[in-house]
Amino acid sequence: MIDPDEDLVRSAGAGDARAAEALVRRHLTKMVGVARRMLNDGAEAEDVAQEVFLRVWREAPRWKPGQAKFETWMHRVALNLCYDRLRRRREKTDPDAGVMVADSRPLASDEWLARQRAAKVQGALAALPERQRAAIALVHFDEMSNIAAAEILGISVEALESLLSRGRRALKAALADVAHDLMGGAERAP
Repeated sequence: MIDPDEDLVRSAGAGDARAAEALVRRHLTKMVGVARRMLNDGAEAEDVAQEVFLRVWREAPRWKPGQAKFETWMHRVALNLCYDRLRRRREKTDPDAGVMVADSRPLASDEWLARQRAAKVQGALAALPERQRAAIALVHFDEMSNIAAAEILGISVEALESLLSRGRRALKAALADVAHDLMGGAERAP
């Protein structure tokens, strides 16, 4: 297995700050993106990404190439950190969590509709079980292959495909009215 990060990881493990910086530049957007989709919170996503790179810095000296790609390991760390945060959220059960405050500035109707749709999509994604959400995020948003996503999640490709199928069905059902609106508001059959 060829790992495009192997030399950078080895150098970062030896204390090369430039190599560590290159790893951050190469993977920061992906780590923030997967965390944002899992947590539905930009600030928390940035915190998760920061923790991922702290772990990269700590683990780089001990990294053994050949077992998995370093990027795969980073995605797994990011997902585990997200799972931990989601678990803590459930334990808190804050009644005000997830309450959105409307922006008081007037919005153009098209922009307002686009934001409403985006919020509905994000809400539907957030409502999925964690593993389905992770599978959807990795395959559809991060554009990973099923094989790579299954490896990150530590499951078989068949199990990943099952998660994707169930997640897609749930999203389709949750977003039926959004799809209807996007198709021009055609009349629904009774």
